[in-house]
Amino acid sequence: MRQAFAVWLTGLPASGKSAIAGQLKSRLAEAGCVVEVLESDAVRRFLTPIPSYKPEERELFYRALAFLGSRLVAHGVPVVFDATANLRAYRNLARTMIPHFMEVAVVCPLEVCRQRDEKGTYRLGDEGKSATVPGLQEPYESPLYAEMELDTTRLKPEEAAAKVMEALRLRGYLQAARVTTE
Repeated sequence: MRQAFAVWLTGLPASGKSAIAGQLKSRLAEAGCVVEVLESDAVRRFLTPIPSYKPEERELFYRALAFLGSRLVAHGVPVVFDATANLRAYRNLARTMIPHFMEVAVVCPLEVCRQRDEKGTYRLGDEGKSATVPGLQEPYESPLYAEMELDTTRLKPEEAAAKVMEALRLRGYLQAARVTTE
């Protein structure tokens, strides 16, 4: 059996994480690797259906997300986390639980994220209807030791996914002959 791994895509809301995760899932499938994408909004609907985003709730949510990812990886299922995880501690917990772990910083200036924000997250924060938006009212702690950074103001999602694929191959997580990086 191939060794499973986890990739955590972290960045501000609307930085491009979901677009990269979708491209990465497709590329991994083409390489013969069935992956589970743990998208925070989708998982949150089950764990905290009426989220408050209070610090205690966020900590519980990200602990559960890291645990879920670690169990999938332990059973041979590669995982892509598509989650802001605004505090380093959340991502570091996953790193300690998952042996083959790669943190990817999805870098995008706040003003560009605001322009891309189809969900209205920043608008709600600006209007005072949400007091917990990472990058506005809540801190976003960029990774200190990310395995890679992807600047989504310069890279299209498919280009960013290709870079992640190459990094996975170089780390030995994927078989080189089956990976395409075009």
